[in-house]
Amino acid sequence: MFIYLDESGDLGFDYSKKKTTKKFVITLLVCHSDIARREFRKAARRTLKNKLNRSKSKSRCITELKGTNTTLKIKKYFLRNIKSDDWAIYALALNKSRVEANLKTKIGKKKLYNFLSRFLLEKLPLSTVEQNVEMVVDKSKNKKETKDFNQYLFNQVEALLPLNTAFHFSHLSSVESAELQATDLFCWGIFRKYEYSDEEWYDIFKDKISYETEYLR
Repeated sequence: MFIYLDESGDLGFDYSKKKTTKKFVITLLVCHSDIARREFRKAARRTLKNKLNRSKSKSRCITELKGTNTTLKIKKYFLRNIKSDDWAIYALALNKSRVEANLKTKIGKKKLYNFLSRFLLEKLPLSTVEQNVEMVVDKSKNKKETKDFNQYLFNQVEALLPLNTAFHFSHLSSVESAELQATDLFCWGIFRKYEYSDEEWYDIFKDKISYETEYLR
């Protein structure tokens, strides 16, 4: 099993700031086979080559797919290029208005993020995994935050796995991982649904969502 984690929105609570979001979304892309993982890589390469870098006159080469600046037409093209059906999406949208005060501090927000990530991971069929589990997280934390996150999730997830199943963890930038780019595309669509009631992209891939919830609704 291959798990990819990304998020949309923020965990800021100062709503006087224009960019502070009402929702915070965590999304997992789960590939149940190496074939599915390779399909995402091929689809990303093909989309970048055929749709975003097709013109040789462009002064800048686009190196990754992003939910915020990829058109709906190109998102559809990307999804059509994934031939495997052996994958699923798990998502959680946090209603930030109901978060308690002690979780709005710098330390509290880290605990909240870790808890939400664990909560979502517990929805996966981890107890049935026969081979190793590899998890990749978008690289956005400093060294201490990364260490704390890894230790917390490793302890939590390992307890849910069969005895002989190993759990491997890594943090990569989205440029390094086509699968993280795909997760970003899906996460952005789910975020748009909860933040703006915009379901145009979400409706196209929603059949692949195995679990979705609004937390603290």
